[in-house]
Order: sequence, then structure tokens, then C-alpha cells
Amino acid sequence: MNETTTGTGPRATARTAVSAPPGAVHAPPVPQQPPRLGKVLARAAAVTAALTVAGSVLGLVRDQSIAHLFGAGSDSDAFLISWTVPEMASTLLIEDAMALVLVPAFSQALARRAAGEHPDPVRSLVAATLPRLLVLLGCTTGLLVLGAPVIVDLLAPGLAEPRVAVACTRLTALTVLSFGITGYLSAALRAHRSYLPPATIYVAYNVGIIVTMLVLHSLWGVRAAAAGVAAGSVLMVLAQLPAFVKHLAVRPADGVLLPGAAAPARTVRPALLGIGVLAPVVIFTVCRQSQVLIERFLAASLPAGAISHLNYAQKVAQVPMMLSLMICTVTFPVVAKAVADGEGDQARRRVERDLALAGVVVLAGTAVVVAYAPQIIDVLFQRGAFSAADTATTASIMRVYALGLLGQCLVGALGRPFFSAARPTWFPAAAMGAGLLVNAVAGALAVGPWGVYGIAASNALGITVTAGFLLRGLGSRVVSIHVRGVALTLARLSVAAVAACAAGLLLAPLVPGALPSLAAGCLLVPGVFAAAALALRAPEVVGLLDLTKQRFRHVR
Repeated sequence: MNETTTGTGPRATARTAVSAPPGAVHAPPVPQQPPRLGKVLARAAAVTAALTVAGSVLGLVRDQSIAHLFGAGSDSDAFLISWTVPEMASTLLIEDAMALVLVPAFSQALARRAAGEHPDPVRSLVAATLPRLLVLLGCTTGLLVLGAPVIVDLLAPGLAEPRVAVACTRLTALTVLSFGITGYLSAALRAHRSYLPPATIYVAYNVGIIVTMLVLHSLWGVRAAAAGVAAGSVLMVLAQLPAFVKHLAVRPADGVLLPGAAAPARTVRPALLGIGVLAPVVIFTVCRQSQVLIERFLAASLPAGAISHLNYAQKVAQVPMMLSLMICTVTFPVVAKAVADGEGDQARRRVERDLALAGVVVLAGTAVVVAYAPQIIDVLFQRGAFSAADTATTASIMRVYALGLLGQCLVGALGRPFFSAARPTWFPAAAMGAGLLVNAVAGALAVGPWGVYGIAASNALGITVTAGFLLRGLGSRVVSIHVRGVALTLARLSVAAVAACAAGLLLAPLVPGALPSLAAGCLLVPGVFAAAALALRAPEVVGLLDLTKQRFRHVR
């Protein structure tokens, strides 16, 4: 994958200038033109997409294995309570908070390295942050291991198998340390525009879980799944470590000044682990992941299997959202650099395009999920201990969850530009807190009459409220996006998704067999979505089709 760094041009300049006579200052030669940014991002997005799909497929295999071995009962509920710890840690330390803080920081350090600053800013940044982070993560991991019984009581009062949940939690708590290192390495590599190693982490993670679980389940029962989570998290670190070490090394020509040029002033390192920088990001991330805590807390008092049904439905429903956010993951360093350089118009265009393209992916996927929910769950999970009744319940819940997928996508996409500036704002945390409050209150009121369906509907409502606040607030605070234009684009795509979903619901019963019906739907629904979007003049779909035609012509 592309390993382009920001140091190429300055190194070439420095080598030429050093050979000049003493005291002479010559205009630096024009460096070789790097690959166009659009091509770099397109390649990065393609590789990230492929590996994201591979990781998602392995994640489904992992969930299939859990469902096959342990079904949807008290044991699987106990494991899923313990899985709350790595789910929270993953969001906090890999996906959101760590990246939102460190990608801009590493981008600034790379720019200062390219300018020839002494000592090497990238190494200084690592030396200033990584040791303290390791100490903090190690202490947190130890506290979670010791406090596992308290954690289980808080997360799921009244759980049928608390002892199993405690044992599993002590194993999954080990991921806090490894996830923290994983997130740190991922942020550094993405800032270097090295996208391949970070894109492999979930492939490594799920392989570790699956292999460990299959080898040890007959001896340890559901505890083997928890041990697999810990083992998979270590593989995530190992998948990135070689590339990180390579990029951390300073090239011999780095830091060489032009003759006659003054040494750049040493800039003060930002307090990256200071409370003022971390608190807004951490609170936003914790509030976002706390939706899962609310769901499991409310579902713990329902009949055994409720937590498992919610988990399987949510994991499958979120696949379109995860695929849509890969676009924003790849372009986040570009947005952060544009904001840091004061190029507001470039940042605005990039964010608007990202939101539209992410909307295309997530809404087309939502239409498939809603129309073919029973077939999807049947194909993926209905075997072994997972019964037909489990399939029917999980599919119904998944359809309710899908109503909030656009909101989930927007929250993930909009959070990144908010935190691109040097001083993170508290607005996203406040918006996420408001949505979480809506989720909690609505869930408490709905769980009695509607059970798991009320919990899923409350989740969709809360995240949609948050997305609305973030979309409205971004334009006036960080990047001046055209909110009405973005909203109109998403509205057109939503209408296209409704039309595609209706077509799928009509066709699904006509094709016998879950797998053939789903296969037909995977062709029908995207086709109807594209046709409806074209009829509604959604420019993103037109652009994607034109790009596809150009690619095919180029191949010929």
C-alpha cells in the first residue's frame, strides 16, 4: 500500500543545498511530483474497503461460531456482558478518541519534521506520549481485572450467570492495554498515509478469536471466547508494529538545514494527554458507546437470550455503517491538515463529499437489511444451538435497529471534523449526551410494553437526535458546510432507499429459500436504489456511475 510520507520533498531539497558553496542560498529544486491526492485516497479507500469487508466477514464468522457453540442463552449473555469492556475500549482507544487526538498531532509533527526541525518532532511526540499512555493503560487494566465482580453487577444486575460473566470479564479486560497500543499505532500510521497495516487489525483480531474459541471451547466453555478476545487483541498490535517502527526511524537526510537558513524555533509540544485536549474527545466517545451499556442494563431483567438477540441484530445491522465510515477514516488526515492550514473551503468540500458518499453506502445497505432481515439472520446464524425462533426475534430487532443506521453513520462522520482543530470543542460531547439522555429515557419507558423492540427503537431515536445536533452545529463552529444542501442530498438518498426497500420486501417472499432470496435481493435492492437516486438527481450516485464507466473503459 502507499507508504508516502511528508518528508520526501524536503530531503531532496536538503541534499542539493548542502553541496552548494558555504554561505550560498540557492532556490531549492522542484521536487518530483507526488501522486495526486485523489489517487492516493482512492487506492487507500479501495484497500481499506477490501480489508474492512474481510474483517466484517470474519466478524460474522466469529458471531456465527458463538451462536453455533453457545446459542442465545445464559452463557452467551454472560460472555456478551464481558464483551462490553472491549467494545467500549475499541471505540475509545482505536476508532474514535485515540484517532481524533493523535492523527492531527502526528500530522503536525510530520510537517515540522519536513521543515527540518531539531530534534525530530515525530520521535519527540512518541517519547512524550507513549510511555505515559502505557502506564495509564496498564493501571486501568489491573483495576478492571480486580473489579470485575463490581463491573458485572453494575452492567447487568440480575444476570443469570454472574460468575461466568466475571471470569470472562477478567479475560476481556486485558484488551484495554493492547487496544490502546493498537489505536496509538493506527493513528500514527494513518497520519503517515500508511493505510494498509491499520486496515488489517480486525482481520487479525477476529482470526485470533475464532481460532482460540474453536480450540478451547470444549475445555473452557464460553470462557474460550473471552480468551480469544484477549489473544486477538495482541495480534492487532503485531499486525502494525513493523510498519510503525519503520516510519518512526529518521532518514539520514532528515533535519538538514539549508545553508544560510536559520534553525527553526523549537515549538512547544502540545499537552496531548492534558485534560483540556482529551476530555471533550473521551466524553464524546464514552457517551457514544454508552448506548450499548443502556441496552444491556435494560435487557438484563428480560428473559434469557434478550441480550444475545440484541447483540446479533446490532452487529449485523451495523455492517453498512462500518463500510460507509471507511471513507471518513481514510480522508480524516486530509481534513485535519486542511483545517490546520486554514484552507476552510477545501475542508468544507471534502466533508460534504464524504457525508454524501457515506450516505449512499449506508442507505443502500439499510434498504437491504430491512428488506431481507429474516433471510440474512437465517443464512448467518440459524444452525446448531441457534433456533428458528431466535432467527425470527433477531431479524425483527434488526429491522428496528436499521432505522438508526443513517444517524450512526452521520455521528461517526461528523465527529471527525469537529476534532480536526487544534482545540477540540465540547459541542460533540454535549450533542452525544443529549442523544444518550433521549435513548435512556425512551428505553426505560419502552422496555416494559415492548421489550427488546423498545430498546432497539430507543437506540435509533437517540442516535438520530445526536446526528441532527452535530449536522446543524458543524457549519457554524468548525467547517462551514452547507447544511441545507447536505440535508437535501441525504433526503433524496433516503427516498431512494425507501423505494429500494419496498421493492425488496415485495420480491423476498417470491424467491424460495433464504440464500437464493438474499442473493436476488443483493442485486435488486442496490439496482432499484441507484435507479431511484438517478431519478431524484442525486449527484453522488451519478458521479459514482461515471467513475465506474471510466474505470471499465480504462480496463478495455
